Amino acid sequence: MSSPQTLPLQPERVSEILEDWKSKPMRRPRITKVTVNISLGQGGERLQRAAEVLEQLTGQKPVFRKAKRTIRAFGVRKGENIAVMVTLRGEKAISFLKRALEAVGYRLKSSSVDDHGNVSFGIEEHILIPGVRYDPRVGILGMDVAITIQRPGHRIVERRRQRRGHIPRRHRVTKEEAMVLLNQTLGVTFI
Repeated sequence: MSSPQTLPLQPERVSEILEDWKSKPMRRPRITKVTVNISLGQGGERLQRAAEVLEQLTGQKPVFRKAKRTIRAFGVRKGENIAVMVTLRGEKAISFLKRALEAVGYRLKSSSVDDHGNVSFGIEEHILIPGVRYDPRVGILGMDVAITIQRPGHRIVERRRQRRGHIPRRHRVTKEEAMVLLNQTLGVTFI
């Protein structure tokens, strides 16, 4: 466990959050999914190679994303494949996240966390991830990593089909709680 001094929060606030989680287990948030995206803005053979790299990194088959509209200045047509992405859950998500955070030195900006507790960061070069070797056929690719953090019981809002419900604001994850969770579980330092 990391020390609370690695967070841009008051130590009293951090201990208050940890006490709340200890006394009320349903208030402790968790990492529900990690989304990894490589966007090239063009299709073709380079996008196929990016898909191979993403499959090698995550161990899961990526999905191709299509352009929503035509942008002539960039040479993009509506419906053309321009990106690949993978959604990871459970142990796969945590193991990939550890490797991705190692590529950025376990340091993230506090502005990377939004008001709902979601965290996003970028990796400039995929070869920074441990265990990846440079392949001249592929080149260097950047990627975006998005972490979704939710409390137990959040399923009733978006995922279940019958009797969907409403979650009050007090049960949603805050920016502070997301920072404390990532610091305590993965040792992330926020600057």
